[in-house]
Amino acid sequence: MQNKKRIIVGISGASGAILGIEVLRALQKNDNVETHLVISTLAEKTIFHETDLSLNEIQDLADYSYPINELGATIASGSFETVGMVIVPCSMKTLAGVASGYSDNLLLRAADVCLKERRKLVIVPRETPYNGIHLRNLSFLHDQGVVILPAMMTFYHKPKSVQDMINQLTGKILSQFQIPFSDYSSWNGMDNDHNE
Repeated sequence: MQNKKRIIVGISGASGAILGIEVLRALQKNDNVETHLVISTLAEKTIFHETDLSLNEIQDLADYSYPINELGATIASGSFETVGMVIVPCSMKTLAGVASGYSDNLLLRAADVCLKERRKLVIVPRETPYNGIHLRNLSFLHDQGVVILPAMMTFYHKPKSVQDMINQLTGKILSQFQIPFSDYSSWNGMDNDHNE
């Protein structure tokens, strides 16, 4: 494989499109990373409703971008080496597709390739509350080695804005691929006064 880390970024139709966008922005700043983007059809609609960005502007954040139905793309093959994939945000429909091996589009096929090649797959689910089917799918994928990284808020870094919370989640995602992110605050423990 080349010197750059190849990472696939999938954006599915769950609310929280900005999470995938911010991951792309962070990765774009890293000269050692090459990004491969695939956006689902429903994600395109979510992006329109939740952001002021055009699809082209988001695609420009990636090194390579592919149409959702291009099943002949490089990322659809295990012979195209990557360090893995993140699906952010991950809808429950996409989650079900990954869990069942139903690879009828490029996003699902790329995830399937990561599973079969034993490459890192990080899923950032965006749903609340979960029903039993969601939990079963999440548990099953966890047992297959998938990292389940929910879009949870954190407070120990004392966020002052929604952007601070997004940055923290972005850093958490990137840390799964050993990629540093300057706006991420790791936990350094509590002092003795707060241990009681």
